[in-house]
Amino acid sequence: MHQFTIEPIFGSANWELAGYNIAFTNSAMWMLIATVVLWIFVAGGMRRELVPGRWQMSVEFFTGFIDDMLEANVGKNGRKYVPYIFSLFMFILFANILGLMPLGVIGLHPFTFTSHFTVTGMLAILSFAIVLVVGFWKHGFHFFSLFVPSGTPWPMIPIIFPIELISFLVRPFSLGLRLFVAMMAGHVLLEVLSSFVIDGTNAGIGFAALVGLPSFILMVGICALEILVAGIQAYVFALLTSLYINDAENLH
Repeated sequence: MHQFTIEPIFGSANWELAGYNIAFTNSAMWMLIATVVLWIFVAGGMRRELVPGRWQMSVEFFTGFIDDMLEANVGKNGRKYVPYIFSLFMFILFANILGLMPLGVIGLHPFTFTSHFTVTGMLAILSFAIVLVVGFWKHGFHFFSLFVPSGTPWPMIPIIFPIELISFLVRPFSLGLRLFVAMMAGHVLLEVLSSFVIDGTNAGIGFAALVGLPSFILMVGICALEILVAGIQAYVFALLTSLYINDAENLH
């Protein structure tokens, strides 16, 4: 499980502020790298050339993809959330893909910070906070009607309301947990298979053929699947966030 260990880097282990350790960790470093990669990706696609190049077309494709998703789930009002959902989607996508790199950057081993619930949980809480702010800003206390489905009989309201409220409050937990589990499970599986390859090879030609080679072939397939999962999980996170925003925007 060493690949999931958060460690201070650049001699920051003893950095403190008001009695709290503020060490700059490998997790923070890879968050910074993902942010820089995202900024470069967007900046390279904002040239507004008369004949768009591949880079500009890529940025426009992802922007249009997010815009269409928000229009389908939220409506015309969803367009104002494109910058946030686009940034959220691309940040998670780059984070997941960077964590799959076989080689490190500036001497640092690739680190998948989305495999930590503290990170995915904070992204979920941020999205949840936006939903709450938008909901109460637009609807005031009428936002609480979200927890009482239309047509609910009066005698059932005391039962339905707490159930719907708890279901709503669990959303950020489930949103962050889904991404965290998917990324951690994939990396753990690759770690287990790689141990089979190494141990089988060290045990001799017979074990290498029976255990090592099949495990290696399976690892190649899992790596390809992990790239697909990296995109799917980023999409699911953005999609669910847009659905939650729809609840706040289009409350009936």
